[in-house]
Amino acid sequence: MKPAGMLRQVSDFSDFSRGHWLQELLCRGEEPSHVQSSPDGQHLLVLQKSRPPPLPRVVAFQRHGIGGADLERNWQPPQPALVGLLFLQSPLTWGSWVLAIVWEHGRTEVWHFVVAVGWQLLQTLELCQGARARIVSVCSQGASLVWCEERPPLDAHSDMSKCAFRFCVCSRALEVGEQGVRLGTVRIVLHNSPEYQVLASPQHIFLVPAAASFATTSKFLLVWHPEKAKLTITAPSAGFVHRKVLHSSSESDFRKLLLGSVGLLSGLAPLDIHTSAVSNSGGLLLVSTKGAVNMVEPDGTQRHVFDLEGGPLAQGSPVQLKTFGSNLACVLAGVLYLIDQNSGRLIEKKILSMKEVHFLESPGEEDSIQLLTQTGIYSFSFSKPEDSSRPELCLVEMVFEEACRYYQRRSLSSSKLTVEKLKKGGVFQAPVALAAILQHSLRQKQKPARGLQETYAKLLSTMSLELQSYMSLELLKTCVVCAPESEVENYCEELVEQEVSRVLHSDMDKDNLAYLNSVFASFPKAAWKATRSCLQLQQNGDGLLVARATPEVWKKVLGGPQQEEVGQNGVVPLFELICASFLRFKPKWLPSFVELTQQYVSISWAYSSKEGPEGRVPLYKRALGVVARKNKRSEADDEMELELLLCSKRPKAVLQALHLLIRLKQWQRVVEVAEKFSKLSPLLNKEIFTTLLAEFAQHRELDPYLDTLWALCPTELTASDILTVVLQHLPRSQEDPMPFSSEGNQLTVGLLKPLLQRVVQRPCVQDEMYSDALQSPIFPPPTPPREHKIPSKAVADDAPQPPMARTSSPSALVQGDTA
Repeated sequence: MKPAGMLRQVSDFSDFSRGHWLQELLCRGEEPSHVQSSPDGQHLLVLQKSRPPPLPRVVAFQRHGIGGADLERNWQPPQPALVGLLFLQSPLTWGSWVLAIVWEHGRTEVWHFVVAVGWQLLQTLELCQGARARIVSVCSQGASLVWCEERPPLDAHSDMSKCAFRFCVCSRALEVGEQGVRLGTVRIVLHNSPEYQVLASPQHIFLVPAAASFATTSKFLLVWHPEKAKLTITAPSAGFVHRKVLHSSSESDFRKLLLGSVGLLSGLAPLDIHTSAVSNSGGLLLVSTKGAVNMVEPDGTQRHVFDLEGGPLAQGSPVQLKTFGSNLACVLAGVLYLIDQNSGRLIEKKILSMKEVHFLESPGEEDSIQLLTQTGIYSFSFSKPEDSSRPELCLVEMVFEEACRYYQRRSLSSSKLTVEKLKKGGVFQAPVALAAILQHSLRQKQKPARGLQETYAKLLSTMSLELQSYMSLELLKTCVVCAPESEVENYCEELVEQEVSRVLHSDMDKDNLAYLNSVFASFPKAAWKATRSCLQLQQNGDGLLVARATPEVWKKVLGGPQQEEVGQNGVVPLFELICASFLRFKPKWLPSFVELTQQYVSISWAYSSKEGPEGRVPLYKRALGVVARKNKRSEADDEMELELLLCSKRPKAVLQALHLLIRLKQWQRVVEVAEKFSKLSPLLNKEIFTTLLAEFAQHRELDPYLDTLWALCPTELTASDILTVVLQHLPRSQEDPMPFSSEGNQLTVGLLKPLLQRVVQRPCVQDEMYSDALQSPIFPPPTPPREHKIPSKAVADDAPQPPMARTSSPSALVQGDTA
């Protein structure tokens, strides 16, 4: 329901000193050209520029109770005119301010108001450096003044149309201290430029071309960022944005600044600007002559807000603009428009009975609008209907929508479940109970508690902790919306941590996974901190990464929807999300994290189980896929790939890492990796040794490490096996057919001799099989007892020879056989 607006009078000027004169001044028909209130709302300054009598003047009115000397300044038309009334921050006391009255020729009067004493002139200063300079526009940002001044040519008879680029935009700090007021050095923002109107937001200065500017220069806006010394050229309607950092004063020349953009800007149409103002969010509000209201952001982008009624606007018809909170107030031809800046929705349109209306600042009341009229000051606020202020009604709908999705996923029926069916069916009691408990809890915060069913009362006591968590989350969301810009980041980090923790403790379905993807994309740093907190990642005293996450959290990280289940719509599994976060914020921890996940997998899932994450794609390969998706490849990525391959301790991965090191020619690490991982299994040892032996046969890079390399030789390899590998991988050289190479990098028998000697001298496998018997304490074994029987002739022929016939010489055996 749309809220209704209420207009109430808050002052009839009786609470102001000289209030009757203020009212007479407004009712006399002397139209005030400018009305401004002080930052604390205790003073009203009225600037009149009407022709004499009376003279142009500025008058200050203050509220009762803070009386003192009044402030009234007037000037004769031959004198330079007043161009600005500016309130600047004063460091003397917290929240104090001073008033700067800036005249056309650069003279600036700094006034300060003291309670019970009144207005005091602190100092008179000269803002411009040149005596012939003339200020055409001025604004304030913090404790600095920014202005656009005209610098007429030295030749008084020169054609002014040929000197259009005779203006200069300057900035100067105005420091108020106990010793008085002091001006800082002049900072040239832009010189040799056309005339600009300067408007200040909290962090930027908008330069809007004046109505009398050339058609060429009125096609774009300029946005200056003082802290970064950056100037942005933007033509919002055409989508043209160009940024440049001003490193030196020579780069501040307007004509040089546009050299690279003249061709693009020449084809654009001039800007259509009727009225301009700065919003409280830092953007620039522009009203075109057609009544279109647009917002130009400091980055140069533009968005449409609203279209005012009434057709084209005449050049003299005033349009008042003011932002209050998230609302935009606009007064045109006696009609007040209230517009939501975010959505562009018309909140309310009200016809005013007052002829002249001016907006005032309303300190401490962002949701109300203060209007100054001839009869007093009025406040326009929103009164919301009772039902719209009850958040529990919206919350009940959210509960039933979530329950509808939950039951639909688990339903075996093909019919679609709706919220209406869920409410009317009476079958599902859980959402009904939860909605009643939440309504009861929220009413306790706003109204006296109403009775709750006894069956729900027990549930309420059980859910008390969850309700407290929910209430704190809602409070945190409110803090994020209402917090100042400096505190928003801290609140967002806390909110993201709670959301990541909540999702990790719920069902990890496709919707929750897509939600986590959006959280990691929108708040990468906060999501990284939340991941560390949920997994309880930290380094122990030895510098090793440890995680104290619960098994349920590990299963959500590793066992959620995989890539083949989520499709190709940009959503990636949670493990890949976390790996990408490691790679961005803590890349050194990524291999240790993958090793931790592998340890958990080996405990929780059986080896090669298809249900576990290792049964689909190994975790190290999934992590390698995250590294491969980086836009730019670097040496650090090669190192990361090596660490991921080695931390897996899989034979294929280790061999792949070994080949990568060989390709990178990091021979010291090649030998270290071979020495470390050859101990994992005999088969891997044989593969590693064969690979390095093949490299040894091709070049001499491994010669300094031959002692370590020969120690890795597997026991089952023979000399013939080694020679076969070497001969197969010898480089084929057609340039030097001579038996001895002149380069001295050829393989020689002398290099292979230590390895061959080691293999030949090593006991063979068959000897090792009988080593236990050969190492028996009694050798040879004792002769078994003989049986005294008369052997037959055949048996006697096969009987063993007497001891004197035995010999250990093979030649003797041959001679015996031939005898």
